[in-house]
Amino acid sequence: MKKIDLNCDMGESFGAWKMGDDAAIMPYVTSANIACGFHAGDAHTMRHTMQLALQQGVRPGAHPGLDDIRGFGRRPFALTPIQVYDLVVVQIGALAAVARAQGGRLYHVKAHGALYNMSANHAELAAAIAQAVRDVDPQLTLFALAGSRQVDIARGLGLTVMQEVFADRSYQDDGTLTPRNQPGALIEEVETSVSQALTMVQEGYVIAQSGKKVPIQADTLCLHGDGAHALAFARQIHAAFQKEGLLMAH
Repeated sequence: MKKIDLNCDMGESFGAWKMGDDAAIMPYVTSANIACGFHAGDAHTMRHTMQLALQQGVRPGAHPGLDDIRGFGRRPFALTPIQVYDLVVVQIGALAAVARAQGGRLYHVKAHGALYNMSANHAELAAAIAQAVRDVDPQLTLFALAGSRQVDIARGLGLTVMQEVFADRSYQDDGTLTPRNQPGALIEEVETSVSQALTMVQEGYVIAQSGKKVPIQADTLCLHGDGAHALAFARQIHAAFQKEGLLMAH
């Protein structure tokens, strides 16, 4: 039977500014994508979030983003492949050091926000991210948007890839996520989110906004930790997958 990994973007607080409730959500996920101080997070938050993950038996991974705290890494910048490569190497390396200092290690890498979307559609940037991951540690798994160019490019470089799907985002006919600035991009109803998640994992497709059935490969499911209903989403999706025997073990 297929098993699904549940991941969540975490460690996104910065200084006195708090984002999400990592401690409350951590028990309901199996992988934690920890911000590395560029789009969000800071040294203290990185250490604290890593500590939470290791205590709960959750697999920690690096969540590198654009150097854009003010825009939370969601504003696309014009970057060269080597600039992207350098950004990703530095961020993975920093969080890997935090993990080692606590007796742990990183398991995966997932790009954040605009960097994630850029790599899904831009072959050279996708290759730069994959190369950075491989050069730091070829044993790391790369989380990439299901069906995107990043998947094939990373596999071509010899990386293990887990294709990522989203419970709380709507999809377009080509399998891409509906842009956040468009109506219906975010799924607010917990029941709808749970239903979409189960369909993607069990049936291998997602219903796009148009009503079209779009084939999709689901290896890891993202639960956003910064929404108003984040904890309720996490609890109910975890419970649904546990009930169906689909949840990957810690």
